[in-house]
Amino acid sequence: MGWLMASGGVLAGAAIGFLGGLLGIGGGLIAIPSLGLLLGMSQQMAQGTALILVLPTVLMSLRKYHQQAPIDRGVATAGALSAVGFTWVGAQLALGLDSGLVRRSFAVFLLAIAFFYVWQTFRRVGVRQPPRFAFGRPQAFTLGIIAGTLGGFFGVGGAIMAVPVMTVVFGLSQTVAQGLALTMIIPGAIVALITYTVAGQADWTVGALLAAGSLTCVPMGVRLAYQLPERNLRLAFAALLFLTVPLLLYHP
Repeated sequence: MGWLMASGGVLAGAAIGFLGGLLGIGGGLIAIPSLGLLLGMSQQMAQGTALILVLPTVLMSLRKYHQQAPIDRGVATAGALSAVGFTWVGAQLALGLDSGLVRRSFAVFLLAIAFFYVWQTFRRVGVRQPPRFAFGRPQAFTLGIIAGTLGGFFGVGGAIMAVPVMTVVFGLSQTVAQGLALTMIIPGAIVALITYTVAGQADWTVGALLAAGSLTCVPMGVRLAYQLPERNLRLAFAALLFLTVPLLLYHP
């Protein structure tokens, strides 16, 4: 790999890290379709390679979110523990399916979440909805099962689904939900990365370059997340999802 390609990988990782820190998604959402389009990776290979980027980015993002607003460790641990085993289940399912089917399924999933975010944003304009249910360890454990399965199947996705559930159903703020969602995906991301690597579906050279660039810009993204109004943050998240869908559906 030449220096030009290596530099491009680091710069791309920096941009992904900034967006990952801003939106609490670890950057894999952007990396997966990009790796498929630019490097011609299969969906499974792109997901496995993206996990190399996601893991250190999520760890740094979580640290920054915790510094801004301490995360309930008991709740976070409950969600993380349940996510671990089910991440392996999701990854095994994805590795056994056609790459095109997984990619299209991912696109449909993201589109549904994007529409949900738009609905959530405009439904709540001017009115702060009270929480419908308390969010404690049992709820976090249940949500971790779903987040882990989706995270293993799509490489990313657990945090994307968990955040709107925590904000709409349990009334948590966007930034608090993003921080908690990150705690749920860290153990699962480790399991998923090992599973994809053992299956030969992870390019560590490309992933390491992206991760190196990503770590430099995560703090800036997290700081901006706490400065933006919640409504703008949700709309930015939805916009990114809408932009990602056509990239997934278009595959030369």
